[in-house]
Parts: sequence; structure tokens; C-alpha cells
Amino acid sequence: MPGMFHTFNIKNIKKLIFYIALPLLVGFVSAFLGGDQKAVYSALTLPPYAPPPWLFGVVWPVLYVLMGISAYLVQKTDFYDAGKRKAMLFYYLQLGVNFFWSIFFFRFQLFAFSFWWLVLLLVLVIVTAVMFYDRSRAAGWLMLPYVAWLSYAAYLNYMVWMLN
Repeated sequence: MPGMFHTFNIKNIKKLIFYIALPLLVGFVSAFLGGDQKAVYSALTLPPYAPPPWLFGVVWPVLYVLMGISAYLVQKTDFYDAGKRKAMLFYYLQLGVNFFWSIFFFRFQLFAFSFWWLVLLLVLVIVTAVMFYDRSRAAGWLMLPYVAWLSYAAYLNYMVWMLN
């Protein structure tokens, strides 16, 4: 990643802050609209290997920051073509799908629907990560923790659906 931030000036810092703040804001608003997530989570019959509730409040902000840095790196690439536009379109699309999952799962407790929504999200994130990797290897790699967490979340969501 040498040279990744080689032209770091005030304009680039503002862009980086924007790209980090956007997914954090999406996550915050989604969590707010999702209702009393702690109460719902504690009332569920949870599967083996379910994390403690506090872990979600640590993992998601980290993932959102990594996601924002990844989007920033793609936007900073020197070329702008249809592939870059398509990669960013998938990024924003997956961010929108991500926004609704908490609402479906926690507010409405639509566990089956939420599982399939999460599968859609996982596919979109994988496609985004591959497109990002084609433009910036670092951007692609930064999306991998998100893919891993969503895979784990899919297991949890599926098991909650089956157990509740």
C-alpha cells in the first residue's frame, strides 16, 4: 500500500471523512430505526457461537470505517470509467440493502425474510469487493472483513429463523 495516500491534502481529507462518515451514518440511522435491538436479541433463542450483544457495537463501526476507506480508495484511483461507476453503484446499492436489514430483523422480526435479504447483501458485497479489488487491491482487501462478518451473520440469522 505504499503511496496509497500520496496526495493527502485538505480536499482528500474531506473526501476521506465523507466516505467514512456515510456508512457510519447509515448504520446509526438503521440501528435507530431498528428499534430496541438489545431487547429483541436477548429474547431470542440463540444458536451456538452467538456473540455477546456488546460485540455488535464494536464490530459494525469498524466494518463501516473499513468500508468507507475502501470506497475512498476506489474514488481516488486515477481513471474514471464505466467499471469504476459500476463498482461505486454496487457499493451504494449494498449500503442501501445493509440499511434495511436491521429494520426487517429487529423492528419487524421477519427472520426468514431477513435471512434472504442478508444473502442478497452478501452477494452484493462480494461483487463490490471484487470490483473494488480490480481498481485498488487495498480497497478489495479492506472489504474482506465485511464479507466474513456477513457470512457469520448469515449463519446467525438462519439459526435464529430456525430456532424462533
